[in-house]
Amino acid sequence: MEKYFWITDCPIQVNDCIEKVVRPEAGAVNTFIGTVREFTKGKRTLYLEYQAYIAMAEKKLKQIGDEIQASWPDAKTAIAHRIGRLEISDIAVVIAVSTPHRADAFAASRYAIDRIKQIVPIWKKEHWEDGTKWIGDQLETTSYQDQLPTEEEMYHD
Repeated sequence: MEKYFWITDCPIQVNDCIEKVVRPEAGAVNTFIGTVREFTKGKRTLYLEYQAYIAMAEKKLKQIGDEIQASWPDAKTAIAHRIGRLEISDIAVVIAVSTPHRADAFAASRYAIDRIKQIVPIWKKEHWEDGTKWIGDQLETTSYQDQLPTEEEMYHD
C-alpha cells in the first residue's frame, strides 16, 4: 500500500510528494516546502534536530489528510516530515495538495501546515551559537529546557 503521510530520517524529495497527488481531474497542485532558517527572532541557528513519536506522527498526518478530504472533498494530499539533524536550508516538511481549482489547493495547504504544528508529535531542538533548547511543540508554546519530553508527554494523544 502506497504511503501518503510519512516521517523520514532521509532528505525529502519534493517530487515524491507531488507525484502522489497529480491526477487528470486536478487543475492545481500546491506544494508547501518548510525549510530550516538561519535566523529566528534575531538569534542565529546553526542546525535543528527533530524527533518524533513516528507511529503517532504518521497517524496524525493521515488525520490531517482526512480533515482536508472532509473540508475539500476533491482534494488529494501527501505530507512528508523529516526527523534527525537538519542543516540550514534543509527541507523539514513537504505538503502537496491537488484540487480542481487553485483557491482550494492554497487553502488546504495552509490548513495542513497549521494542523501539523497543532497536533503532530514532532519535537525540535534548536542549536544556536550560544546554546540549545528543545521546543516542546511546533507552536513553540512549550519548551523542555535541556531534556526531551517525558514518555508520558511523548505518547499523549
